[in-house]
Parts: sequence; structure tokens; C-alpha cells
Amino acid sequence: MKPNFELEDKLFQQGIRYVAGLDEVGRGCLAGPVAAGLVIFPQEIDRTLLIDINDSKKLSESKRQSLDEVIRKYALVAEVAITEPDEIDEIGIVGATKLAMERCIQNSLITPEHLLIDAIKLDGLHIESSSIIKGDQISTSIAAASIIAKVFRDELMIGLDSKYLGYGLSNNKGYGTKTHLEAIFTIGYSEIHRKSFDPIKSLIEK
Repeated sequence: MKPNFELEDKLFQQGIRYVAGLDEVGRGCLAGPVAAGLVIFPQEIDRTLLIDINDSKKLSESKRQSLDEVIRKYALVAEVAITEPDEIDEIGIVGATKLAMERCIQNSLITPEHLLIDAIKLDGLHIESSSIIKGDQISTSIAAASIIAKVFRDELMIGLDSKYLGYGLSNNKGYGTKTHLEAIFTIGYSEIHRKSFDPIKSLIEK
């Protein structure tokens, strides 16, 4: 089943106007930041424009890029924020994921009235929220957030590939592929690698 506006519509019917979808990407990577996306669509949007939106993991790179343009064109808000590798090492990946999401909310030009969040629970924000398991497969707003976060982070990692040679970041985007792991063991880790993640943590502790 593809994501839809069922959750958003229930909130719209309660008089809530600004419903934001929130999702993260890059949580399991060995290198680079974790990124979070926040998307608010207008209630009156022509939903046929968004019919191809799906969980970003189910879309090709070219499809994600084209949908990123659509989302940014028609959304009221399409915000991405990151948490850097050193912050991930300092506060842990769960805390860093929440921090990236909180930065999205802080940077949003419109304050959301309700947050639809993929799996994560955010506390102390004074904004109503719902934590939705596999939310990017259920809510169009969450799926859209996953797409803009994925496109942003992928482009960032491609840009870092020319600075941090030998890791294949353009291809693996920081994930622990076989070639990426081989490079870490051969040439060592870099400043954008997460020192709290194995196998880098184990290399440091040797």
C-alpha cells in the first residue's frame, strides 16, 4: 500500500491546519551526518500531483530527485536539517536523530500544529505529535519528508566524495558496504566517520 493523506485528513477535520511529516535518513551509516526532513502540505493541494510519492527506499534515485522538485514546489514547508558525525558520537544516534528533527522544526517558516513522525517520539516540544511505525509507508507527508532528506543527504555525500578519496562515498553514501569497509581497514577512517560506530570504534580502541 502506498502512503496517503488519511492521517492528515483526520487532523484537518479537527481544525488543525499545519500538519508536518518528519522522517530521518542516514541513521545506520558509518560516515556523514544523519539528516531529517520536515514537510507541510497545504490542505487544498491537488493530491494528484503527489500520487507518485512513496517511501524513499522504494524509489529510484532519479525518481526521488524529480519528486524532491515537486515537493519543494507545492509544499508550504520543505525543510532539511542535519546532525554532524561528531555530534552523533557525543550524544548517540537516537539523540542525534531527534536533534536533527528538532532543528527542522526550529527552522520551519511555519510552526507545525501537529507532527506525524516516523517511529521517533519527540518530547518537550509543546507541539502535539504522533509516532507512526513505518510512517513513510502510511503518510504522504512523512514519505515526502523522507524523500527530501534522502536527496539532500545523498547530494551532500556525493560532494564529500572528492574530499575524502577512496571510500566510494558517491556510491555508498556512507553506508557500510563491502568496499567501504575494505577502505576503512586499508586507509583508515576520516574525520567524517562516526567514531562511536563499529568497526571504527574497535579500530580506535586497539
